[in-house]
Amino acid sequence: MRIEPLGSKVVVKRTEADEVTAGGIVLPDSAREKPSQGRVLSVGNGPLLEDGGRGTMQVSEGDRVLFSSYSGTEIDVDGAKLLIMNEADILAVLP
Repeated sequence: MRIEPLGSKVVVKRTEADEVTAGGIVLPDSAREKPSQGRVLSVGNGPLLEDGGRGTMQVSEGDRVLFSSYSGTEIDVDGAKLLIMNEADILAVLP
């Protein structure tokens, strides 16, 4: 199922958390930190402007982005955990 966000919202899929530390220690699920990077799956149609028009989005589908750890709302779609967040919650686009 494809989710189409509204306005200036974006749908992001987090990158997978590291299962093993640099020293070779295997981490259980409860000890892993949630990654603050992900890939943009879909974007809204832009923020609503005062004149009634729509602004342009700064991110696009497929961009790798960096966001704060507690950004967005986590949802479960077809067994995949996705985040819906405001475009303003995205801190940077990664190369």
